[in-house]
Order: sequence, then structure tokens, then C-alpha cells
Amino acid sequence: MTPDELTAALVRAHDARDELLAQLSREQTDCYRLFHGTVEGWPGVTLDRYGDVALLQSFHTPVDTPSTETVARFVATLHPAMPLIVNDRSGRGSRVANPLSDDLKAIAHTPRTVREHGIRFRFQARHAGQDPWLFLDLRAARRWVKAEAAGRSVLNLFAYTCGVGTVAAQAGASFVMNVDFAESALRVGKDNARENELPRRPRFVHSDIFPAVRQLAGIGQAKVVRGKRLPPFPELAPRQFDLVFLDPPRYAKSPFGVVDLVRDYPALFKPALLATAEGGTIVCCNNVAEADADAWLDQLRRSAAKAGRTVRDAEWIVPDADFPSFDGRPPLKTVALRV
Repeated sequence: MTPDELTAALVRAHDARDELLAQLSREQTDCYRLFHGTVEGWPGVTLDRYGDVALLQSFHTPVDTPSTETVARFVATLHPAMPLIVNDRSGRGSRVANPLSDDLKAIAHTPRTVREHGIRFRFQARHAGQDPWLFLDLRAARRWVKAEAAGRSVLNLFAYTCGVGTVAAQAGASFVMNVDFAESALRVGKDNARENELPRRPRFVHSDIFPAVRQLAGIGQAKVVRGKRLPPFPELAPRQFDLVFLDPPRYAKSPFGVVDLVRDYPALFKPALLATAEGGTIVCCNNVAEADADAWLDQLRRSAAKAGRTVRDAEWIVPDADFPSFDGRPPLKTVALRV
């Protein structure tokens, strides 16, 4: 792609977001995707705004210098003082590999605050992990939670940095439990909670998801399986929640079980459903691009029926316009099931 072609693609993407950007400004949101390369003409590349920083990420091949300079000029036309951080994640394990100048390195490693729906979140362009601390494609789902959480108990599974839990607490949830296996992510979640004046402080549970959700569901978690002692885990009393949010990774394996959204979503869905109170709602996410939405929803309905629960209503939560669909398939599928 020539610099002129790239500039034209960036401008088209920005023009397509006119209505959304006006809405986000009204909602006091300053973090969003400026360019979604897979759909908008530059596969494997994304350009995001996080507050006062622009973040360009490449996942297939490194971005060459002329392209980086073109993106920097485009960003400068929108926000003249905004620095551009480039994270080349095209190498093994999606780890950031490219060096930065000293001034950009200082910016990239400095924690800062961004806003979404008026709620404050911590952000750092580079840190010990891989992904940004706030997943922008979940904005529409967090907006939905903000409208639904008041007075309800909320369980946030695969909480990562607890964006959903922070929103729920700010919206007036009666109780919020965030569960994640990564202690570093939960530390950011605690910082997010401290950034805001929350009516009630959320609970943070550092645990593998399987033993946590099995205990909450009343199934229980054995400490020894086939003569082998499993790693220690926090003991939790059975409890059902009015609202359960389930956002698993595509694949993850631990001594307690396997998360596999392609082959076995129900293995995780069933205990999460059983931890959902009768008359409550479970929000399920599937980030596998090739997954068919209707087939996946049918799978969830059948899995619920096998568990003795009925899906009374299903509401799709469509990502905002900065995450356009590819071939009619949204990049992230999220559905709220009232059970």
C-alpha cells in the first residue's frame, strides 16, 4: 500500500466513524479504534486512541518506516500533540519486539488514565503483558452492563483488568466479584476501582476460572484427581448471581480444565450458567471470528436445556462502529441470555 493509498484508507475509516465519535464525546469516552485493518484495508494492523496516546499495532508483519510516518502524519491532523506508539506484535507469542526512542519509551511505559462512559481506567501502552489493559471491542457490552447492573449482583469471569466489574460497581451493583488467574491483571483492576468513586468496592478473586465457577455453581472442585493433587485454589461458597459476564479466551489449558471456544464452549458455559440465578442474565462472548453466530447461540440454548435451564430471551450486543463486521460477521459475538 502506497502512502497515498494508506492515507486515503485512514481518512475513509475516520469519516465512517463521524456519528460514533460524536456519540463517544457525549458519553465522555476518549478511547476507541481509529482503524480496523482487517476490514478497512490493512490486514493485521490496528490503530487505536487511548486518551492522549495513539497506539499502532501489527500482528502479521512489522510496519515499515514509510507507513509508520504516514500514520503519524494522519494522527497529527486529528490531534497535533498526540504521540504515536508502535507495538510490533508479529513475532512469536505476540510479544512486542520493536525498540522505541527514549522519549517514546518513557511515554509507552508511563501509566495514564483514559475514560469510557465517564468512568476512569488505567492504561499503559507497554507493560509486562501483551494486550492493552482495556479491550475496546467490549465497549458496547460495558455500556450494556452500565445500563443493567444497578441493584444486581454481578460475577465477572475472565475479568482481566476488571473493566466490566468496574462499570457494574459504578452503576450501583449490589455486589461485584471479579475472577481471573492473572494477579497482575487484577492489580490493574484494583487500580481501576481506586480511580473511581464506587458505591461499593468489588471483590477480586485470584483463581483459575474452573475451580472458582464450579464452587460458585455448587458443583464443587476436587483437590485430588486420579491420585494427583491439583494446585491450591481459593475456597468459595456456592452462590448465584443476577448477572454473570463470561468472556473467555479462544484457548487456554490448566490443570483444572481446557477452555476451547471452537470445540467445547459448553464445558465453561454450563457451570457459569448454574452460577446464574433463576430470572438472571448470563452474557456470553465468543471472539472466534469464523464462528457462526446463529450456530453458537443454538449450541448455548441446547447446553442450557441439558443443564435444566431455559433461555427465555437472547439479546445480541453488537460492537460499536469502530469494529466493523467482516463478511457480515462481527469480530466479537456477544449475547445476553435471560435464563
